[in-house]
Amino acid sequence: MARPGSGARNAGNIVIAEVLPDPGAVAMRAAEWVARLAREAVTERGRCALAISGGTTPWMAFRALAREDVPWDRVHLFQVDERVAPSGDPERNYFHLKEALIDRIAIPAANVHPMPVEEEDLDAGARRYQAILRQIAGTPPVLDLVQLGLGEDGHTASLFPEDAALQVVDADVAVSGLHKGRRRMTLTFPAIDRARCILWLITGSGKNEALGRLRAGDRSIPAGRVRSDRAVLLADKAAGGAG
Repeated sequence: MARPGSGARNAGNIVIAEVLPDPGAVAMRAAEWVARLAREAVTERGRCALAISGGTTPWMAFRALAREDVPWDRVHLFQVDERVAPSGDPERNYFHLKEALIDRIAIPAANVHPMPVEEEDLDAGARRYQAILRQIAGTPPVLDLVQLGLGEDGHTASLFPEDAALQVVDADVAVSGLHKGRRRMTLTFPAIDRARCILWLITGSGKNEALGRLRAGDRSIPAGRVRSDRAVLLADKAAGGAG
């Protein structure tokens, strides 16, 4: 597998690790990638800090990741973003992360860090989450891997077009405005850009246009503002990754 800066094929401004036939193949390759990165991080630094997004393909990848050889006792799991919804709500990314990965692996409960979206004061919750990030990953926090998806409108994480969270540069965690009836808590661009590796998982024909703009480094969409020199992209053919 190619790594950022190791001679992988470059498309536009983003490193392309692989274009695969379908979402299942993307999920399997992502699981292999994350497992290897986690092992390397533990060997080099004694721990690994991962931030994970939601979505159908990532959930498949998490199930595959649960079968990989990973030193889970040295891994910390963070969320990239989360909907403001009650515990156990299937709209929550954590609901699916727990089913697909956490319940299937031997990870200490203290190493799992769900975003505190049930708190009445969401801004205070965001500050507390930032404090946990700093406790585990340093000040400022440097995550070993941030896994991202891509919306048809060009958003990533819960950084939506024209949302105020796009402009946050002095915090690692922010709260977005309403999107499809829900507010979200999200990592900000500074927290994402600091990561040692940014892993994009993009599947489906509905992502054609947004993927093209991402690969071109189009900063008019939120995803295009994420740094590209540490980025790896796993796409399926339907998303236009073979173009």
